Amino acid sequence: MAANARFEELVLPHLDAAYNLARWLARNSQDAEDVVQDACVRALKYLDSVRGADAKAWFLTIVRHAFYDWCKRNRPAEEVGDDESMADRIADPAAVDPEQAALRSAQARVLDDAVAQLPLAFREVLILRELEDLSYKQIARIADIPIGTVMSRLARARGLLQRSPLLQEMRGGSAEVNHELH
Repeated sequence: MAANARFEELVLPHLDAAYNLARWLARNSQDAEDVVQDACVRALKYLDSVRGADAKAWFLTIVRHAFYDWCKRNRPAEEVGDDESMADRIADPAAVDPEQAALRSAQARVLDDAVAQLPLAFREVLILRELEDLSYKQIARIADIPIGTVMSRLARARGLLQRSPLLQEMRGGSAEVNHELH
């Protein structure tokens, strides 16, 4: 199979996931586009290294490495060891009430802000689990960490979100927030 056809088969179906991960790690669209473009070039270069592996996890691993390399070049002062961010939220299409829709939109922005304030390492695993619906094993492979560390970081990320002043203010102290992300 030609390299271009193989690239289209293995990489292109996962561009949305790659962009989503890069956007949440980089915290901005333009930088995410640069990261994904670099990841695509790398994926094309290393296409022969995919052997029966999960193509999505393989490509997201490349995206992650491309982000960290990009970060070293463009944000050397930023701590990449323990800082992370989370994802957007889907408004319930059944919610026809404009007041409810506005409330959900405001809650989604607050959640996005709270996730964006998470340390990178926590934001990363949270995005891969909650937004990309990857297994702990896939996340461990992508982040190159043990499964126990994945579970620990997810628990800490969720705990930090629960204690986030932004979310506590939105809840008025006690009401639960819908943590469904998109």
